[in-house]
Amino acid sequence: MMPLTYATPGEEAIVKKVGGNPEIKRHLENLGFTPGGSVTLISTIGGNIIVKVKESRIALNEEMARKVMV
Repeated sequence: MMPLTYATPGEEAIVKKVGGNPEIKRHLENLGFTPGGSVTLISTIGGNIIVKVKESRIALNEEMARKVMV
């Protein structure tokens, strides 16, 4: 298990756990980062990432991306 920031671009990963305080967890889960769900890292730019979740592309800053474990 590792933070989403360490995933390989283009590779699909399965979300294992979403961390953070309850408000952040709820926000990430509303975006589609749910345990057991699949995400694909599209690109990394300066620590910030773009991921594909449920046919949508979402940008996350490094702090938020570190809370999603894959």
